[in-house]
Amino acid sequence: MQNDNQKQIAGAILIVGVLIAGAILLKDSKLPTIKDNGIAITTLAPVSKEDRVLGNPNAKVIVVMYEDFQCPFCGVISGLEPLSASTQSLLEMLKQRDPTWTPFISQIINEYVKNGNVQFVYRDFAFLGPESGKSAEAARCAGDQGKFWEYHDYLFTHQNGENEGAFSDSNLKSFAKELGLGASGFDKCLDESKYSQAVANSKNEGANAGVTGTPKGFILKDGKIVSTIDGAESYTTVKTKIDNALK
Repeated sequence: MQNDNQKQIAGAILIVGVLIAGAILLKDSKLPTIKDNGIAITTLAPVSKEDRVLGNPNAKVIVVMYEDFQCPFCGVISGLEPLSASTQSLLEMLKQRDPTWTPFISQIINEYVKNGNVQFVYRDFAFLGPESGKSAEAARCAGDQGKFWEYHDYLFTHQNGENEGAFSDSNLKSFAKELGLGASGFDKCLDESKYSQAVANSKNEGANAGVTGTPKGFILKDGKIVSTIDGAESYTTVKTKIDNALK
């Protein structure tokens, strides 16, 4: 039994490494580029009114994150609680690899976004299957009623496997009711796939920027990419990159 457990942990850690490495595969860029660890950064769509944003619209530093609501790594880096059982296990494995590891998104928001120094941008990269696409659509439908971020948080704290029904249409509608959204408007939006093209467009834009997996982030200063966030990095690592951008 002990050997089996060790194999499971080793396998999970290997998966962590593979997925984190997968987010680093990038292509050439048409816009102003940098070399981050020797890797060329590709074209990144500029922040627009179509984006879901938090913070000062005039902030000189912007963090753009591409994520998938089914991605367990995205759930872990969010820093949101309570974590699902599977996401909690992943957190423990990350801490086994690095005891100092801590999630970064909630801390970025609390320490940089709320004081106006950084703007945070969430973008969909729904690549893990049909429930990724539908959950991304559902969050946008919630946004029609002014509750994108509440729904965003609810999804990340209710992950439970990939394409196994956790984000079925019926569950997505149930989540909306839990958050006090108007059922008729939300259900109509989801049933009519109002945002399916927008979600697809976001994924395509991410692919054009070299995104191959999630989480993947870009740190911009005065509109230019100055660094990237590759996979489930620790807050201490991301903090250093943001502090350097703010100098």
